Amino acid sequence: MDLSELNVVVPGADDEKIGQVLENFLKKFGDSFNLSSLTTTGQWTLLWNNLFEILKTPTICITMQCLKSIRILSRDKTYLNETINDDQFDCLLELASIGSQNQQFEPEIQTEALKILCNLVFQSPKCQEHCLKNSAVEGILKRLRTCKEKFVDYDIKFFDMKLLFLITALTPNVRIKVRDFDGLVYLVETLDLMMKNATAKEFEQQEINLINEILKVLFNITVSGPTNVDSDDDDDQHLQRLAIVLHDLLLFESKSKDGHEEYHSNIVNLLTNIPIHCYTELVPMATDDTQSNETFENYDIHAINVFLQFLEIKLNKIFGPIASKDYDQLPPILTVLIKSVRCTSHIRRYARVKILPPLRDVKKRPEEGTTIRNYLCRLLTYPSTQISDLVAELLFVLCKENVGRMIKYTGYGNAAGLFAKRGLLGGRISESQQQYSSDSEDSDTEEYKQLLHGINPVIGCYEPPKINPFEGMSEEQKEYEAEKLVNLIDQLDKQCIIKPCKIGEDGKPIAVDHILELQTEIPEQQRDFKKKT
Repeated sequence: MDLSELNVVVPGADDEKIGQVLENFLKKFGDSFNLSSLTTTGQWTLLWNNLFEILKTPTICITMQCLKSIRILSRDKTYLNETINDDQFDCLLELASIGSQNQQFEPEIQTEALKILCNLVFQSPKCQEHCLKNSAVEGILKRLRTCKEKFVDYDIKFFDMKLLFLITALTPNVRIKVRDFDGLVYLVETLDLMMKNATAKEFEQQEINLINEILKVLFNITVSGPTNVDSDDDDDQHLQRLAIVLHDLLLFESKSKDGHEEYHSNIVNLLTNIPIHCYTELVPMATDDTQSNETFENYDIHAINVFLQFLEIKLNKIFGPIASKDYDQLPPILTVLIKSVRCTSHIRRYARVKILPPLRDVKKRPEEGTTIRNYLCRLLTYPSTQISDLVAELLFVLCKENVGRMIKYTGYGNAAGLFAKRGLLGGRISESQQQYSSDSEDSDTEEYKQLLHGINPVIGCYEPPKINPFEGMSEEQKEYEAEKLVNLIDQLDKQCIIKPCKIGEDGKPIAVDHILELQTEIPEQQRDFKKKT
C-alpha cells in the first residue's frame, strides 16, 4: 500500500473510496505495533483526526473500518496523549453505548469502540484523567446492572470489564466513584448469576476469562488505601457477601483447564483485601452434599484445600526440577493462609495437619525434602523479607505462637530471624500465645521420641554423636583456640562483615561495643534461659 493513498481519508470524501483505502490500511497494519512509518511523516496525527471527523456523521458501511483503523493507530502512543481530546474520547463512549446520550449501536460497533477505549486508557494519562469526569464508569455499571434482565453480548461484557479494570487500576481516585455507584454490589451479583447459569459446577473458558476480569476489578475497588472510602456497616455486609461468593467460586472448575491457575490466583489476590472476620464464610458448616474428604470437624474445608494445593503448586514451580524462581506469586497465597488460620481454630488445626504433620523423619534438616514444610523452612531464610516474614508468621501461628514448638518444626537457626524481630530471644514467651487454647495438639511420633535425645535444636534434626574437638587438649591449648576465635570475630566485626550482639531487655538483639562483652553476657543469659525452661 502506498501511504499517499491515505490522503483520500478526509471528511466529505466518497465513502466507497475511503472504505477501500481503509481496507488496504487494515491489511498492511493489522498485525503491526510499529507505526513509525506513520508517526515520522505526520500521517498518524492527520489520519487520526480525519477518522474522528468522519465518525461524526457515521455511515454504517464504513463505521467499522474507521473504528478498526483507529484501534490500530491507538497502539502507538508517540503522539496519542497530545492528540486525543475529550470530544474524541466521548465519541467512542457513545459508540460503545456507555456515553451520556444513551445511544445504542450494533454489538460489533460497541465491541470495537470498547477495544479502542481500553487502548486509550492504557496508553494515555490524559484519557485516564478524563475518566474521572466522563460517563465511562457509570455507563459500564448501568449496562452491568441490566445483564440480569436482557442479553448482553459476551464480547461487550468482557471488554466492559477489561476497560473498568484498566480505569480502576490506573486511576485510583475513580475507585470511590465505582463504589458510590454500587459497583461492588453489581459485580458480586454478576458472579452469582454466572454460577447460577453454569451447569455441573463447570465454567467454559469464555466464562473463566470474564470472571477473571471481574475479580480483578473487585480487587481494585476493595484494596485498602487513601483513595478508597472507609469501610462502614454496609461495606462490611457487602464484603461478607463477597466472601460467600468467592467460596462458591472455588467449588467450580474450568472445562478446558486453561487459565484455571489464573482463576484461582485472582480469587486469592482478591481475598487478601477481605477482612479476617469474613473468612468464616470460606469454611461453612458441612452439609449432606459435602464430600467426606472435604470435611474437618464438621466444617466444609474445600476452600482451604484449594489454598493449600495452590501454595503447593507455586512452591513446586520454585523448587521443582525446572525452577521458575517466580517468588512474587507467593505473598498473596501466604497472606490468605495467614488470615485463614488466624480466623478460626478449626482452620488452623486443619492447616497444621497438612503443613506441619507429626515429625517422623528427623534425620533430615527441616529445609531438606519436598513437602510444604520443607519448602517453607527454606523460605524462612530467603533474602526477601516480605516472603520470609510471611512464611515465618504462617508457621508461627500454626505452632500457636509457641517458641519451643516453632524450633521443633523449623530449627532455631531458620526461625532466629522471627524470634529476633518479635523479641523472643533468650527463651521469652510470645504474649500472643495466651490467645490460644491450652490443650496440646502436638503428638510426638515414636520415631521422634527415639531420637529426641540427639536432636540438635539449632539445625532442627538428629545429629549423630561427634568426637569432642577439645578431647586431648591441654587447658593452654583450649585457651589458645578460644583467643584465636575471639580475634577472628573481632576482625570480622572491624571489617563490618558481622556485628556481634547480645540479647537486650526486650528480647531483641543489640550490638555490643566490644567482643569481650560476650564473655560476661552470654553465661548470664544462658543461666536466665535455664531458669525459664
